[in-house]
Order: sequence, then C-alpha cells, then structure tokens
Amino acid sequence: MPTLETRTNAKIESTNRLLREIDIPIDTNGNPMKVSEYYGENVFNFATSTDIPENVRKEILNVASSGSKISKEHADIVANAVTKWATDKGATHFCHWFQPLTGGTAEKHDAFLTIKNGQAIERLSVSQLLQGEPDASSFPNGGSRSTFEARGYTSWDLTSPMFLTEAPNGKTLCIPTAFVSYTGEALDIKTPLLRSVSKVSNEVTRFLNLVGKKDVSKVDVTIGCEQEYFLIDKDFYYARPDLVMTGRTLLGCSSSKNQQLDDHYFGRIPDRVMGFMQELDLELHKLGIPSKTRHNEVAPGQYEIAPVFSAANVSADQNQIIMAVIKSVAAKHDFVAILHEKPFAGINGSGKHVNWSMSDNSGHNLLEPGENPHENLLFLSTVAIVTESVFRHAKALRMGIASAANDHRLGANEAPPSIISVFLGHTLEGIFENIYSGKKLSAKDGDTFLETGAQQLAHLLLDNTDRNRTSPFAFTGNKFEFRAVGSTAAIGFPVSILNAAIAEVYKESADFVESEIKAGASIDDALLKITTKWVKNAYSVIFNGDGYSSDWVDEAEKRGLPNLRTSAEALKVLTDEKESAFLVETGVFKRSELELRYEVLAERYNTLREIEFSTLISMVNQTVIPAAINYKTELSQIIQRQKSFNLECSVETEIYKKLNFALESLYANTNNLSATVDGLEGDTEGISDKIANDLFPQSEVVASFCAEVENLVPNTLWPLPKYSEMLFLR
Repeated sequence: MPTLETRTNAKIESTNRLLREIDIPIDTNGNPMKVSEYYGENVFNFATSTDIPENVRKEILNVASSGSKISKEHADIVANAVTKWATDKGATHFCHWFQPLTGGTAEKHDAFLTIKNGQAIERLSVSQLLQGEPDASSFPNGGSRSTFEARGYTSWDLTSPMFLTEAPNGKTLCIPTAFVSYTGEALDIKTPLLRSVSKVSNEVTRFLNLVGKKDVSKVDVTIGCEQEYFLIDKDFYYARPDLVMTGRTLLGCSSSKNQQLDDHYFGRIPDRVMGFMQELDLELHKLGIPSKTRHNEVAPGQYEIAPVFSAANVSADQNQIIMAVIKSVAAKHDFVAILHEKPFAGINGSGKHVNWSMSDNSGHNLLEPGENPHENLLFLSTVAIVTESVFRHAKALRMGIASAANDHRLGANEAPPSIISVFLGHTLEGIFENIYSGKKLSAKDGDTFLETGAQQLAHLLLDNTDRNRTSPFAFTGNKFEFRAVGSTAAIGFPVSILNAAIAEVYKESADFVESEIKAGASIDDALLKITTKWVKNAYSVIFNGDGYSSDWVDEAEKRGLPNLRTSAEALKVLTDEKESAFLVETGVFKRSELELRYEVLAERYNTLREIEFSTLISMVNQTVIPAAINYKTELSQIIQRQKSFNLECSVETEIYKKLNFALESLYANTNNLSATVDGLEGDTEGISDKIANDLFPQSEVVASFCAEVENLVPNTLWPLPKYSEMLFLR
C-alpha cells in the first residue's frame, strides 16, 4: 500500500518530468515530411501494391463489397504480397487480430520464419492468412464452449486493412479477423457488426430503389467516434491501488477547484500533453487513422481525440487501435491514460460519442437535409425512420451501452441520462410538429444569420440545429450522435444494435411504400405518409430540452419511456425474447448468441464490481483506517498534554470526536460490505441485482465516510495522492 513518502515522491516526479522529443519523419532533403507523405505507411493497401495483379485487385474489391469468396489461388498472391511488404518494413511476426467479448482485442503472434528444404525463409501461407484457430473456451463465451470443446476460428476480414504495430525491437503484421466458435456462433464484436451493416445496406437500398433512386446499389453505415480520456502522471497512478485495479478512484475528496470555472475546456494544451498528442497523431497517421481533432475536454486532466468518418467496420477497428495507441504513447511520456467512464467523482466522465450516418454508393449522405429540409421528403423520411427505430428499441439501445463503468457516468456531470430520447433541433422539431398536427410543411423565412454586434466579424450562418449535450441520441446537422456510448466501449456492439433496429424499420417502411405506390400513390405522397406514420408513433421520444433536469425524469415516465438505471437491469433485455426479437429476426444475432452475451456481460459486470468492492475494503483497512488512527494518536497525545497543563483543548477534542465518529462509521459500514460480499450467492442474474441494488449503494456509503476521514486527517498524514494532485500536476 502507498505511503506518505510515495505520495511526496510522486508530486516531485510529476512536476519535474523532462519533455519527450519525438522523431518527426524527415524527407530526403532533411525537411519535415507532410502528414500526407507518410500517412498510412504502416497499412497494407491493396490498391497500391505492385505485387498484386489488377485482376486479383478487382476480385478483392468485389469480394469485400459483395460477400463472395476469394479464390485460394488469389488469396495466396495476397499472402505473398503482404509478406514481402511487411518483412521489408521490418516485421518478423504476424497475428490474427480480433475482438473477443472481453471488450478489447486479442492476438497470438506467429513468426514469418519457416523452414523449407532445410533453408530458413519468411512465409505467410494462404491458410494462415485466411483462418486461425484460437482456443474458444478460454475467451468469454457464456458457457457455450466447454474446456474439452475448445475449437474456435478466426476468419480474415477483407474489408478492414492489415496493419503493422511497432514495438521497440520490431514490427508485427496484424490481420483483422472475425472470431466464431466451432458451431458457428459469433464470439466477437465484429461478426454481428458485419451482419448488421449488410442488413442495413440491403433494406435501405430496397427502400431507395422504391422511391426512385434506381442507381443505388449499396448503402454504407459511416461512423466517426470522438474518444475522451484522462491523463495522469504514472507515479500518481501507481500510488493509487484503486486506479491500478479498477480504472477509477473508489474514494477521495473532490478538490476545491475542479471544472467550475470552465477554464480547462478548449484551453491551451500543456506542453507535456501537447508532446503526447503530437506523437499520438504521428503514430495514428502512420496507421492510416485520420486523426483530425484534439483538445482539452471539460474536466481537468481530460482530453479528446476525434477522427474523420469511416465505414462502420473500419471505424470500429480503428477505435480499438486508437485506444491501444493512446495507452502506449502515454506511457512513453510518463503518463497513464485512463479510459474509464468515471475515474474521478464530481467531475465529467468520459464518453465515446458515436457519430452515425448512412451514405449510398455515390457518396450521398442520406442525413444531409439540403437547403430546404421541409421539402426534402427523402431526408425527412430517413430521420423519421431513425426516430422510430430509437423509440421502438430504446431498451435494447440502453442495453448496448451497459457497463459497470458507464453506470457511473450516465446522468451525471454533462453525460446524457439513462433515458434514451432523440434530440432533433429547432428546425426539424418545427417540421415534425407540423407533421404531427397535420399542418402544412413550411420553410423558415430565408437564411438566419447570427447577429454578433461586432461589424469586424464574419457573418455567421446559423446551423439548422443547436447542440444538446444532455441528449443521448442527437441529430447534429447531417448525422446522429449517439452520445451515451461509454469511453471504454467496443463500438461494434451498440452500433450493431442500432443498425438492426434501423434495418427492421426500413424493411417495414419499404413494404409500406411499395403497397402505397402499387395502390396509385405518388412517390412523394408515399414518403410523406411513411414519415407521418413514424412521427406520430414515435413523437414521445423526441425531446429537445434539458436531459439533466429531474423534471425530465418525471416527464419521460409520463410519456412511457423506459429508464433502465443500472446495467443489471438493462442487460436483461438480452434474454427478453420480445425486446430482443428484432436482433434475431434481422439476422444480426442468433438467439444463442444473445443468451451467451447475457452471461458474458452480466458476469463481467459482477466481476468488475466484486473487484471494486475487494479493492475498496482493502484500501480502507490498510490505508484509510491506519491514517485515521495515526491522527487520533497525535490528537490524543495533544489533548493529554494540554490537560496536564490545565489548558483549553476544546478544538482538539471536537476534531477527535468528529474523526472518531467518521472512523467508527467507516469501520462498521466496511464490515457490513465485506460480509455482504462474502455472502453473495445465486445465479448470475440474482447476483447482478444484489450488486446493483444493495452492494454498490453500500460501497458508496463507505466511500462517503472515507471522504469525511480524508477531510479531517492532515495533509501531511494522508498517504494517497489527492484529486488536486492527480488532476492538476503534470
């Protein structure tokens, strides 16, 4: 356990770090290279590889878009080409890189080295490229695989590019793959996501063809993920057992200054942090990840990175890479990057705002309103379909973002609430109000400019919508922003659920439009009718107000909107056949895959909480209580000395009483928590409910008494790094 010396040394080290210098790519003339000159250098590009013939290149692109199989002969050509490319760049090993149900990624490295006719050569065989065989029973599988039934398969995903990861002494070729069991069940995040993307493409393409867009043959789901994270000095991190074991502080007093002044948001980036961000951008750009935006976030010590939009599957893979690279680059700068949704109480948590849209094969964004959105019936029908999808499957969407960590964030300090609602902004809200009440659709009177009162400033044309930070699902001009997704989430899971919901409503919409047109309706009339149908049905989910307000909780209940406050409650959607039927009917998940996911996710929730409880109990007994006893000892000695001289000691006595009460309360509540944890038994669901409803509230009480003790114990006797140090010293 940390000591006062540990904390003191951490403060000294954190404020005296030397800035790390990085090697900027240099051209042949010795000048710094432009990003565009080294962008994607660690990504294998089918389109530019001179070792892949044109006919093979065309087949790969066709396979990636159509889902057909690549021939073994052509796969062998690709294997040889990527082996040459990777080994020429210094790679010695390759791996199948996949996303099991741990929420992270997995990889097993194999050397390119092989022996042929007694000679050492580098080779990646076609079978090694196409398929791997990890142990399916050793990854989370919800009991679907026994130890003696261990076989699982990884399968090469042609739609996501192969890339190189760099270590101090070499590189590894990573081949993005799906991961399935011997019986064909998806044991990963990627497989259902790929299914959902295909389902959206099929249903939306059919709908667009029916309404006159005959040239549309494919629709892509596009994603842009904003990633928030905290940076703290590594010495502070390792002096906090709770951060090391759980990713969040389980106890601690808020500092007197945190984010009240709003001075950190978009503020000047500290030099040490800027050095980290510059190296982060460098590494991501080399990996072909279009890192675009970087800035200070609202909370002290919190930052954000955002890339350019990509296809959903590629974006999901890239976000996993971003999280890994953030952590590895942070370590080089003597930081630890904390991605937990709520590492510090009383200030903002971290989210991963998933910006979601769709585009057809000509590149047209289906959520682009145009200059006259009230006349753009195709756009209005798209928004109405998405709104109906969210309204209909709000419980499932809440389930898709459920985690022990995200439960801390939802509804607190600028995070959206656990009530899933849709923000449309004033322009669309007005249009939908007219549709709902049967009024004529009308435009605003010309363009609206923002009057600043300063003639030196450029005229600012107002967007068609404001932004609502309190909304979990907000329309932001030409896309929807799923703001409720947590910062550690593997985005493929919530996006798969969202895609399935939208595909279901698009199928019904296409059936409706087809029947209307067959009955003699014009395309415009059919679009207006389907828009009106969904607007009227889903109108209660539209909310443009303050999601933080307690009034909204009451109003949402009156509207009949679900409010699944804990993950224990939300995850039950997976085993609710009625609520999850659309996931099976759209083919995005098999029923057995939903059942195993419930076991995996609920067990993960239980385990993470149990680790938190155990860590908290240990910290109380080994650090907090000893610190309090040490101070009580000092106080008692002072009181005895004062009394021996017949001096007044009312202040010392009062402090002693307060500390004693806090300590006694802390000890009693810690013992109660420990006994309840030891007595946990039952099935997975029962334990989840017990943890969410009983144990977690008990742990919060323990944390509150820890804060009381911390407030009373002198700074010179408190061994744990404090919030003010972790968040502000760097």
